[in-house]
Amino acid sequence: MSGSGEEKLHAFVGRLLGDLGGAYSVPLVRLGDRLGLYRILAEEGPMTVEALAAASGCAPRYLREWASAQAASGYVTYEPAGERFSLSAEQAMVFALPDSPVYMLGAFDVAAAFLDNEAKVEQGFRSGAGVAWGEQAGCLFCAVASFFRPAYRSFLVDDWLPALDGVVERLEAGGRVADLGCGHGFSTILMARAFPESRFVGFDFHEPSVAAAREHAEAHGVAGNCRFELGRAQDFGAAGDEADDAQAFDLVTCFDCLHDMGDPRGAAAQVRRQLRPGGRWMIVEPLAGDRLADNLNPVGRLNYCASTMVCVPTALAQVGAEAGGEAGGEALGAAAGERRLAEVIRAGGFTTVRRVAETPFHMVLEASG
Repeated sequence: MSGSGEEKLHAFVGRLLGDLGGAYSVPLVRLGDRLGLYRILAEEGPMTVEALAAASGCAPRYLREWASAQAASGYVTYEPAGERFSLSAEQAMVFALPDSPVYMLGAFDVAAAFLDNEAKVEQGFRSGAGVAWGEQAGCLFCAVASFFRPAYRSFLVDDWLPALDGVVERLEAGGRVADLGCGHGFSTILMARAFPESRFVGFDFHEPSVAAAREHAEAHGVAGNCRFELGRAQDFGAAGDEADDAQAFDLVTCFDCLHDMGDPRGAAAQVRRQLRPGGRWMIVEPLAGDRLADNLNPVGRLNYCASTMVCVPTALAQVGAEAGGEAGGEALGAAAGERRLAEVIRAGGFTTVRRVAETPFHMVLEASG
């Protein structure tokens, strides 16, 4: 092998070692969260392993190996002089502060769920069939809710909703909002708390998630203007005193879920039917370019991995169920890109689709007309 070939090989192996180190760290990070180790290091560090053991009640020998691995990963800070460990401000934002916009513990739970789900997805590769959302291994929906919550908390009320044309004014005056694919309801609850004069209903086709969302609404004191119902995006509608109103909503929202739907065009058409004149549809989707070449980067990598293990199997499972078990359909995937998403949205009858905001991980689209 030539000198340049060896350099390329070493560089490639070095990248793989970094990837393997991250993969090996998944259970350690989850342990650090569940055992409260990150919180203690953030609040009380720098501290020795013995001090961390006293504060956490964990065995020192395990802690020494855990803290050493975390220091080698750069996840915690190590001071050789006193053999003490701590979290920097940046490390704390990622590992110890749940309200931080870059809190990433949910992402490690999602990674663990991917591994648990491997055998089911393998069968999908072989048969072409999907893996239903409720059949994914472990509490994937819990991990996904935890992963997205920091971004919604940081951007939804202060940045995304104000970017929509006239929506905040409607909500302040008392509007009606449908949150499709609401999951555990964090997005719905954030809006309900910010706009107490408006009424919100979250729809999801996964019954355990709807039950969890109802509990969260009670816990956050928004049950008076926020409720959750079992329903699909393709045929959701108003209920109760709004049941006869075909155009029931001033705003419909979809957070990180349009690409997971088996029939996103049908969902778009139903959203159009349910919107009042001048109403808006806000679609929050993973940030992705329109071509594979645009997505060969760290965020694109995450999108494609998640799409392979969850998004495409989930969409195919919905189509399979609706078609008598035969797989097929749109299966947009997490890296669908704005152009393809806009095509799907316009197929539902919308005339205008525009990007109104973005973060390093999300794009926010507004549909109207």
